[in-house]
Amino acid sequence: MTDEKVLELIKAGNEKALEFLYKKNYRMIVKMIMKNSGTEDEAKDVFQDALVVFWEKIKNDRLVLTSKISTYLYSVSQNLWRKELERKSRHSGDMIETPTHLEWERKEREEIIQKCLNSLGETCRRLLMLYYFDRMSMTDLAKEMGFANADTAKTKKYKCKTELDRLVKANYKPSDFLD
Repeated sequence: MTDEKVLELIKAGNEKALEFLYKKNYRMIVKMIMKNSGTEDEAKDVFQDALVVFWEKIKNDRLVLTSKISTYLYSVSQNLWRKELERKSRHSGDMIETPTHLEWERKEREEIIQKCLNSLGETCRRLLMLYYFDRMSMTDLAKEMGFANADTAKTKKYKCKTELDRLVKANYKPSDFLD
């Protein structure tokens, strides 16, 4: 089932789409949370909460999806789990220092990149998303985007990436990426 079909079914109130997403993404979320000091039960709770967030945003027309649904659910789950770890840390009085701290920094950097991506034109944004997030080959990109060939796609990707780099450097300082 495509992401577009899932969104269409959810907008129509069809809960089968949520079941599909749950089955498709559950193991990925469990692995992420267990790798970051959690249990499978905690992962199940977090993922259910992430699905509720996703469902509500769609139903209230507040979802701006700039990636695959699985990527969105992973990010929401990751944020929910980070908040849960912080809550546990406050209650235990200990500072929980886990490898997730590095992941959160990576996530912050990704959010900066995402903001700049959203500032690009539709063609560049779509091309870069397909290339970097969907891992599409240059040949497939050329077909998908209607370019003459893979070389044209490669040239356009280079120009779009250069523009993205320019936007990042113009709007953020290096320390935004190092904190």
